[in-house]
Formats: sequence, structure tokens, C-alpha cells
Amino acid sequence: MIRAVLFDLDGTLLNREESLKKFISWQYNMLHTHLGHIPKEKFCSRFIELDDRGYKWKDFVYKTLIQEFNIKDITEMELLNHYITNFHSYCVPFSNLLSMLAQLKKLSLSLGMISNGKGQFQMDNIVSLGIRPYFKTILISEWEDMKKPDPRIFEKALRQLNVNAEEAVYIGDHPINDITAAKNVGLHTIWKRDMYWPDANADYTIDNLDEIPFLLNKIR
Repeated sequence: MIRAVLFDLDGTLLNREESLKKFISWQYNMLHTHLGHIPKEKFCSRFIELDDRGYKWKDFVYKTLIQEFNIKDITEMELLNHYITNFHSYCVPFSNLLSMLAQLKKLSLSLGMISNGKGQFQMDNIVSLGIRPYFKTILISEWEDMKKPDPRIFEKALRQLNVNAEEAVYIGDHPINDITAAKNVGLHTIWKRDMYWPDANADYTIDNLDEIPFLLNKIR
């Protein structure tokens, strides 16, 4: 019997790609005095390219942008702090996020989250999405001093939810860090399809969040 559901954040609940586009557009406009010599589309597209879907931290991104575009009178740390302080205001959820979580709570399922990333930064994004109250446990890699695909972070989440691996489902978008790692611990897995990966060898695959309650009802 399924008693708990664990989620990834970026690319699963948070539409990080759209969030980043919104933030970078806003940042360019806000800092136009420093960035105005760069065509906006060029600045934004290069940022997204350097970001590498979130796998490069932004100190590297901003340092590279400063060098490539000869940005003056503002440092990489100032740009980074601007990002850290303001990104959460531009978080975009995937469709049906809140209604999906509400349906899972009605099914009396315990919910948890495991996210790789900076602790307060990720928590600010979670709060901005309005989903913090739905989760019994949230583990963020910086605060836990371990990250996916380390099995220990999954095992800790299971302990905090007081369930065994076979009683829980893990939902994520990354084939290795999410799906393979969760399967290795013994969890059931649902892959939220990502166009950057051909397959993930998950137990189930979804394209939209509103598929989750129906699927869980089927497999419980």
C-alpha cells in the first residue's frame, strides 16, 4: 500500500525554465544601466546557456557574462546577490500544482520533497509557490550535507515520513538523480517526462501533474 509520495522540486513542481526566463528579463530591465550595451535577447539567451539547466551555480554564470560582455561597475557578487534575493518572486509552477497536492492530501498521503540546491534559496522558492504547508518533510542538499543520487538522503526522507521504501513513490524529472537513485533505494518511481532525456526506466511516466492522483489511485 502506498502511504507517502516524495517529490523533486526543479523540473518537477517548479517550471524552472520559465521561471528563469522571467527573472532574467526582469533583471536585465532592472540593471539596464549596467547591461544596456548588451542586446537583451543576447544577454538572456547566453545566461540560460551558461546556466546549463541549473547545474552551474550562478557565480560562474555571472563571472563569465562579465568577461564576455565587458560589464562594468557591477561585480559578479552583486549580480549573484540580486539573483539570490529576487529569483523566488518569479517562480512559475507547472500547471495544476496546487490542485494536485490538495488531491493527494485528500487521499491521506504523507508528502515529502528532496531537492538538490542551496538551502534558503530553494526554501524561498518553495514558499513562493505556496506549497510549503503540504509537505511533512523537505530535505535540501546544502542543509543535509548530501545530495541526490546519494541513497542516504532518500532514506532520511523515508524515516521522517515513517514509511518503508515499498510504501512510497518518488516523482522526479532526472533519470539518474531522481529515478535510478530512488529505485536503488526500493521506492516506486514516476518520471515526469523531460524532453532533454529519451527515457528514464521508471515504473510509470507522466507528462502533467494532474495525472498523478489518478495514477496513485490506480497503483495504491
